[in-house]
Amino acid sequence: MKVYFIGAGPGDPELITVKGSRILSEADVVIYAGSLVSPEVLSWCRKDAVIMDSASMDLEEVCRVYGEKKDQGGTIVRLHTGDPSLFGAIQEQMEYLRAEEIDYEIIPGVSSFQAAAAALEQEYTLPGVSQSLIISRVEGRTPVPEKEDLEVLAKSRATMALFLSIAHIDRVCEKLLTSYPEETPAAIVYRASWPDQKILRSRLGELAQTVKESGITRQALIIVGDVLDQNFEYSKLYDPAFSHGWRKGRLDEGAENGEESGAESGKGE
Repeated sequence: MKVYFIGAGPGDPELITVKGSRILSEADVVIYAGSLVSPEVLSWCRKDAVIMDSASMDLEEVCRVYGEKKDQGGTIVRLHTGDPSLFGAIQEQMEYLRAEEIDYEIIPGVSSFQAAAAALEQEYTLPGVSQSLIISRVEGRTPVPEKEDLEVLAKSRATMALFLSIAHIDRVCEKLLTSYPEETPAAIVYRASWPDQKILRSRLGELAQTVKESGITRQALIIVGDVLDQNFEYSKLYDPAFSHGWRKGRLDEGAENGEESGAESGKGE
């Protein structure tokens, strides 16, 4: 028996990976996060697969399924929204599987922060503006380490994508405004890639009011940063005067520190 943790993607059933959909189509048992995963993703499943909604299950109940199936062979898929490495609560499940000597594998998926960027038609890392993306959340029922408090992270004024925080928008804005100016552009992406996706744009100083007027209280990402104004320098990667391992620039000045040269891979992200 083998367990696969599969990222189902942000919502659009076609945004699951090819590998993820193939394994899902072969699974004997599928335990999916029913409160977050689009039911349409389950269309990849076999008609005779046992499908279980984990929305009402606790960790012990999920692990009990793994234990009961251990000696029966076959494949179990634990289907998580987005990519399971982000706020996926899979570490404790893997700990159980290791202790029980049950084989498992993780299949990554498309995260909602990536789908949000696509919806916004936005690059998070623009030259001359921001080369860092902070993925975090404000404290809720799950605490945040003091060193990762939003007020601390805000000091960098990097691009920020906040999960699980929309219901605490007043506190989010209060913390971010300790370092980001009120005029910093911000966006809310509700249910990125779903049919009912919504995008709100605002300035940070007005963001809390914008969110309250929209009525959005869950399943939304908060994006904050100057990249949303799209005033930026062009990348050196395609600058005709910039050399790298696969192209000689007109000025042949070489690549700066080798980081954007593509010298090792021949391409850059």
